[in-house]
Amino acid sequence: MNKLYKIDDFYFKHYLNTRWKDLDAFNHINNAVFLSYIEDARVVFFKRWKINYAEKSLIVASVKIDYLEQVKHPSELIIGQKVSRLGTKSFDITSAVFVKDRPNPVCVSVITSVAFDFTKNQTIKVFQEIIDDYQK
Repeated sequence: MNKLYKIDDFYFKHYLNTRWKDLDAFNHINNAVFLSYIEDARVVFFKRWKINYAEKSLIVASVKIDYLEQVKHPSELIIGQKVSRLGTKSFDITSAVFVKDRPNPVCVSVITSVAFDFTKNQTIKVFQEIIDDYQK
């Protein structure tokens, strides 16, 4: 995750604003909140794949986050996302959080997800929509 990403490196972008309740005692956005921001963006990203939370679902297997800069409130954020690794049953989503009009990310995350069928309680091959996104 040491690569310095730019917003144009991502074909999917999600926009949101920081909230006053996201602040911590140091008067910056709490590190734990970034996982929620990335999760919000990931849910929207996954909706494009028509996940149904039964036989065509996903589970998170691993989360890695690098915090690169502090973020003050209020800030407008842009979260860039892309499928960055493709396996047979798992894949990685790389996310980078940017403050609007700033060139470098303030946070970068790699989340490994596994394709899962909850009706059979087993892993399955990644969906074609994921493969298509990886090839973008």
